[in-house]
Amino acid sequence: MDDDHQALGKTSAGTLCLESLPEIYVLPGHGPQPGSLSQDELHDLEEKLSKAGASLTYDIFEARLVLGAVSTARRAQIELNWLKLRTEQVNHGREADRNHSLLDSRQTLSVTTEKTESPAKKRRKLNCDQHEDYSNGIPAGNEATSRASETEDDDDAATTKTMSQLSISHTDATALSSDPIEPEDTIIVPEFPEDHVKVIRIDWFRDSEEAGVLRPMEQYLVYEGRILGTRDDENKNEHQKLAKDPQDAVIHNTVETQEHVEHSAPERAYVPDQPTAKRYGKRAQIENALRRDFYGRSFASSSQQTGQKPVTGTARPVHFLRETTSEHDEGVSRSLPQMPEWVKKNKIYACERSTPLHTPNDDFIGLLKKIKLARVLTGDDIGVRAYSTSIASIAAYPYKLSNTNEILHLPGCDEKIAHLFYEWETTGHIQAVDDIEADPVLTTLEAFYNIYGVGAKIARQFYYDKGWRELDDIIENGWHLLNREQQIGLKFYDDFQLKIPRSEVEYIASVATYHAKRIVDERIECIIVGGYRRGRTENGDVDIILTHREESATRHLITPVVEALEHSGWITHTLSVLTTNSDRDQQPVRYKFASERPRHGFDTLDKALVVWQDPNWPSRADDVADNPKAKNPNPHRRVDIIITPWRTVGCAVEGWTSGTTFQRDLRRYAKHAKGWKFDSSGVRERGTGKWLDVEKWTDVKTRAKTWQEAERRVFDGMGLEWREPWERNTG
Repeated sequence: MDDDHQALGKTSAGTLCLESLPEIYVLPGHGPQPGSLSQDELHDLEEKLSKAGASLTYDIFEARLVLGAVSTARRAQIELNWLKLRTEQVNHGREADRNHSLLDSRQTLSVTTEKTESPAKKRRKLNCDQHEDYSNGIPAGNEATSRASETEDDDDAATTKTMSQLSISHTDATALSSDPIEPEDTIIVPEFPEDHVKVIRIDWFRDSEEAGVLRPMEQYLVYEGRILGTRDDENKNEHQKLAKDPQDAVIHNTVETQEHVEHSAPERAYVPDQPTAKRYGKRAQIENALRRDFYGRSFASSSQQTGQKPVTGTARPVHFLRETTSEHDEGVSRSLPQMPEWVKKNKIYACERSTPLHTPNDDFIGLLKKIKLARVLTGDDIGVRAYSTSIASIAAYPYKLSNTNEILHLPGCDEKIAHLFYEWETTGHIQAVDDIEADPVLTTLEAFYNIYGVGAKIARQFYYDKGWRELDDIIENGWHLLNREQQIGLKFYDDFQLKIPRSEVEYIASVATYHAKRIVDERIECIIVGGYRRGRTENGDVDIILTHREESATRHLITPVVEALEHSGWITHTLSVLTTNSDRDQQPVRYKFASERPRHGFDTLDKALVVWQDPNWPSRADDVADNPKAKNPNPHRRVDIIITPWRTVGCAVEGWTSGTTFQRDLRRYAKHAKGWKFDSSGVRERGTGKWLDVEKWTDVKTRAKTWQEAERRVFDGMGLEWREPWERNTG
């Protein structure tokens, strides 16, 4: 088959091509619905879509196609309604005339609907190699069409783009062409109304992957709706409601949601723990309050402000910032520095590149981290992941950024990041960051978030549900509502904010090692991991790993070590002790198959999370003599003690050493490049669940002689270039 007869959505290399689709929103579903996606599954699907050239959006109002983990039209409408996109289901019988009138009004083609024997329509074919451009189903090169000229405005140029859409409508489009019919492996490109949104099952993409070509969408169509209002309309209405009486808006949303739930009996049959109206009400109250506080703010996510352009996936934008006169004169845009190999090869995983502790772009990265934190505090998980990826990529870039074109070349960095850099470079500041730093709500949320044991979600509950505004409010009004970890986190709040110098980290490790050796023998080895091993001069907490060459020596070691440190006064509070690994006799856990619920947690190694305080201070003897209850002036520290058997010491050291994004991408790399599952307790094969001995421990003759050698074997076994600890500072 020649290039002119390639199947729609398939490149010459045989991979799927989704470049001609409109903006896509992925709807993961909620609760235990059949097909609902976990966070990892959602991330994997988005990555596959982006690699296939799809233009992803995280703003439902920008989407015209929704890939949904839903199976009924009613459920699809409920999900869209929960996202504040109001729609009414389209009746295709009444839509046919309307769609023809739309074509007439656009004057793109003369359409005659009165003829009953019109020439057969040609099935148009698109592929990523040809890059044909269609607008509203009409060939861009057709003399009967008129393309809008490119605007001189930078913002318009950044967003002006046209794309063709695959048909999932029953609308008659026979008047689009009079050419002969092509083979059935092509798909019609009809009119795609701008005021419609179509929800198709995720199975469409999965089946297309399996077939190697995009499947017709009609059989996967779950729901097609006409959009009843824009995001501006919805947000303004909500803002007006909240300004008048926030509680009325909460009640309205609660009743409306309850109404939908009561009319969805088929869905309730497989969602036994469907949220009650009360749960919906509390969630709606917090979400409405967030919109009220961050409505139209420069740092808000697209769902919290109006007029923001869509956030796309990893595909590079077609248009970008117009070149400035100074850039043109200096030839900046044409004389980029010699790009690193990871940029040239578009290495998307942070584990495939070196990321030092200090970079030439630390100032700009610091600003991006503030925006990322704001996304954390406001519950924008997708934005957090996107900023984490961009920050890691810029941190690995070895040159001082000089223009926006450089940023677009970096994997994981898009036009939004480039615009932020342009603003910072030309004005010396970023308005979004200024707004974040001056926002009293975010200041309070961050204070609550910094309590040990309190995440962003609970911080929002403290603020919006409980009405607390200061730490003292929690102590006075909500102490009894906190769990033990949160009470300890609040009690030692100021101490936990203090950084720990390297010398103190080393001293803490030496004390823990001393007691572990007394329990076992002198062959106990201690490795200080975390930020300390990556080269940080100060750390927020201390992470240490204890190991031994004899497997029996590490089994149930964590409990006596903690007891000894408590008895000697070093541990003041034990937050939690986990003996998961010892309970299964330290045998590597088999990978949990997709049909089973994944366990939460960083890994399954034995560990203790404790509060540490040096019991000694220079004037202790005199102070105790004067007052037997003299207060210890030393600060309390957060310490994690991890126990690993020698068979997986390399994985444990790697996992607890690397930066968060480095570690996240290592797991993604293992999954997509190897078909494995990696965590700090070992490597398993996803297909069979079998433990993989990447450290060559099984044969006594080949066992690593040092933990450093074992860690290198992990990189080698996964086909990755070795990265020193100080090259893994992704944040």
